[in-house]
Amino acid sequence: MAIPESQLKTWSHQGAITTAKATADSIKNALNTYYNWPEGIKFETYLQGSYKNDTNIRGDMDVDVVVQLNTTFCSNLNEEQKTILGITPAGYKWKDFRDDVFQALKDYYDSTDITEGNKSIKVKGSNNRLPADVVVCIQYRKYYKLEPNAYIEGMCFWSKNDNRQIINYPKIHYDNGVSKHQNSNNWYKPTVRTFKNIRNYLHDNYYISKDLVPSYFLECMLYNVPTSKFGVSYQETFCNVVNWLAKANLDDFICQNEQLKLFGPTPEQWNINQAKDFIKKIISLWNNWNG
Repeated sequence: MAIPESQLKTWSHQGAITTAKATADSIKNALNTYYNWPEGIKFETYLQGSYKNDTNIRGDMDVDVVVQLNTTFCSNLNEEQKTILGITPAGYKWKDFRDDVFQALKDYYDSTDITEGNKSIKVKGSNNRLPADVVVCIQYRKYYKLEPNAYIEGMCFWSKNDNRQIINYPKIHYDNGVSKHQNSNNWYKPTVRTFKNIRNYLHDNYYISKDLVPSYFLECMLYNVPTSKFGVSYQETFCNVVNWLAKANLDDFICQNEQLKLFGPTPEQWNINQAKDFIKKIISLWNNWNG
């Protein structure tokens, strides 16, 4: 028996967002109000992840907050190209910025609420604040021509455990998601939420492991589905999307930012066999639904 339209519609609902905004505002206040920053340092604080992209569902907890240094930047240029563009080494680097952000958060909150993770600074939640992962990064410029303003803006940081540079493009991810949502007649984001809830249902009923389908990878996978597959009803959207995914060449899939490949060997990419396993599981769930 197929999954009922009413169940799919329930799974499409967005979770609460008020506390997530309060969490982001609290962190902005912590960084902008009291800390004595070095002169000339400019940075911005913004949401990323499901709360930013309106794909959060009931039960989502951690808020992803980006704190991005814009006074200096990293790029894909070699030393000769940097010289041509007049780019010189910065005195205040990402490590200095991360140390300052960490101290600013410890000064503002109870110091026991702040811990260092591999990729982010962890801020514990409270009665009016959700737990937060604060990603401290520096602006990244992906130059496509050797001209001062010919670049795509991203961000980058280094993992604590192995000092590995990690590059991402959260602003482009957001913009592309908005365009996909609008072009699909507002079906894209509810569909992402539906599939996230299906993922959780499969996990809760012991069909898949918890780490098989991270939310970011799931959203990126659905971004690759043609816009024409979304709409009319939740059941039709589910069938069209899954039937297309079952036949698609996953090797060609890109992230929603359209700058990185979705599948590959790095920790920031998804394992293609895990994605195929998930597709098989949701087909089985549809065919054997018993509610």
